[in-house]
Amino acid sequence: MNVVIYARYSSHSQTEQSIEGQLHTCYEYAKNNGYLVVGEYIDRAQSGTTDSRAEFQRMIADSDKHTFEGVLVYQLDRFARNRYDSAINKAKLKKNGVRVISARENISDDASGILVEGVLESMAEYYSAELSQKIRRGMEINAQKCLANGSNPGLGYKVDSERRYYVDEEEAKIVREIFERYASGETVADIIRDLNRRKLTTSLGKPFNKNSVHRILNNRRYIGYYLYKGQETPGGMPRIIEDELFERVHYILDRNKKAPARARGREEYLLTTKLFCGYCREMMTGYGGTGKSGKTYHYYACNNFKRRKCKKKVIGKERIEDRVVLECRKLLTDSNIERIAASVSEVCESNRDTASIKRIRAAIQEADTAIENLWKALERGQAADMITERIEKRQHEKEELQAQLAVEMAKQVTLTAPQVRAYLYSLRQGDKNDENIKRGIINIFLRAVYLYDDRFTLVLNGSDKTITIDDILLDEIEEGLEGDLTSCEGCSSLVADAPPKRKT
Repeated sequence: MNVVIYARYSSHSQTEQSIEGQLHTCYEYAKNNGYLVVGEYIDRAQSGTTDSRAEFQRMIADSDKHTFEGVLVYQLDRFARNRYDSAINKAKLKKNGVRVISARENISDDASGILVEGVLESMAEYYSAELSQKIRRGMEINAQKCLANGSNPGLGYKVDSERRYYVDEEEAKIVREIFERYASGETVADIIRDLNRRKLTTSLGKPFNKNSVHRILNNRRYIGYYLYKGQETPGGMPRIIEDELFERVHYILDRNKKAPARARGREEYLLTTKLFCGYCREMMTGYGGTGKSGKTYHYYACNNFKRRKCKKKVIGKERIEDRVVLECRKLLTDSNIERIAASVSEVCESNRDTASIKRIRAAIQEADTAIENLWKALERGQAADMITERIEKRQHEKEELQAQLAVEMAKQVTLTAPQVRAYLYSLRQGDKNDENIKRGIINIFLRAVYLYDDRFTLVLNGSDKTITIDDILLDEIEEGLEGDLTSCEGCSSLVADAPPKRKT
């Protein structure tokens, strides 16, 4: 089978070396399982909580070419830490005959394997959120001390070894020039043209544009304010601009300012890629918008309905999601929780010592043996200077290997049965209206929902049996949604900007 390798590391916790480790493990797994690697896709310093990654999107697009049947990843959280993005992109790959394979997590292809994979994905998202909380706490402590939090300090500032800001005078001259020229009446466009003509760049090393200049003109750091999450600390930053100049600039900005466009909210549709029309078997997609009355609608519609090929009625988003979660939640019995916890911990335990860790440990053992032999040679009176130099070299190699081993060990997220059990009990006992609770339950247990107007059928992970629910009428559609969808073109698969139009 032809496969491609997808590797990724996060900017805040990993380095380029982690890519090498992922690739080595993936190539070794491919060799042991008879897979032919035909390509690599690598995203550097990219978070897995979003799928807006250049190489990741190129890989998804290339699956249309049908040149590979598998995407091999170091472990599932390299593919995505966000369950929603994971489901959508796996569905795109599946449509092209491509499946995702984990080199570290020995997950079978049967129904129980799908269930285990769902738990691992849900807990990866859970731990990602927990890690984000820890990072935020650390950033808040830094903010209290007016220290840098790792983001771009902005033109005119640099950060020292103790994370304190200081003024870079060469860049500060550019900042002062921009303020003074705008305050004297020059337009932003004229300032940009002159700066770019002189080959001056932003703090990111890019040419100036309208957005970058406006960010500079609105940046209160330049008058000494430390900024963090909307809070300002006077005197927390070294000053570059005087208050009087800043006020003059903002008087002009306010005079020229136009009203900003109203931002649209976005809604997550938890059953995306899992909800299908019971009549035509086409996928049902989530849409939303605001009607003339001002009421907001969120609903699912059959993709063939908008093409006028199916008469399946639309269904309110919360109505079907809440009922599906209710049925899946019934599966969180004590016996099922124990069985799932045991299965997941068994998978994690079987992957405790990865190929990379074994390789590094073997190299450390080899270095120890070599060092021991060199000491014995030294005791026998052989060339002392040469042997001492070789001992130092070997010890240095060993220290580097031990550092690599520490990195590999830190990358391992080994879930124990008590951890999985606690997570599943939190899903069972948590707030039924909590989006995270609902998302976790759907991801773990639900493979597909086939929706009719008077019933729906659940296909569950970990079982080949189906469950049909027919004790409610699903055709009680919310007022305002009875009409045909006459125009759905251009609607996002996640959210639409307009409600369904009535047929005229």
